[in-house]
Amino acid sequence: MTSWLPKSRKARTRLLLLAAIAPVVALAVGLSLWGMRDSISFFYTPSQAAAAHPPAGRAIQLGGLVAVGSVVKHPDGQVEFTVRDKISADKVVFQGDLPDLFREGQGVVAEGAYRPDGVFEAKRVLAKHDEKYMPKEVADALKKQGEWRGDGQAPAYGAPAAAGGPT
Repeated sequence: MTSWLPKSRKARTRLLLLAAIAPVVALAVGLSLWGMRDSISFFYTPSQAAAAHPPAGRAIQLGGLVAVGSVVKHPDGQVEFTVRDKISADKVVFQGDLPDLFREGQGVVAEGAYRPDGVFEAKRVLAKHDEKYMPKEVADALKKQGEWRGDGQAPAYGAPAAAGGPT
């Protein structure tokens, strides 16, 4: 009868040690990944989110342009606005103070989750910090859709361009 174990005592010891350590390492990696599953935040544009159908309550980042004429501020501090790309749009609600550079027609990334009714509830809203910057994910998504003009400004959907440049 032949054994599948090596004949060398040193090699058998190493093989048995490896056989004992491998499941422990695999279990540790599995538990780490399972523990981090809720801290992973996917980035979507409105059209990508419509295609992916992220489950309600899952933390994601929604990026695009703030639709012109969509911002509604309520007395209780809640703000409603629409984030859109060339194909789709999503209603966003946010409770709190918006960044100083938040404007209609500008790039924005909202961090939060979709509610069961399909409205995106933002926990945090990020706006571009100067006239030449837009979050990389938003710029890449707009370029892919053919909407990016390359000068740091994307068109404001449904609104004519303002004379004299950005406000």
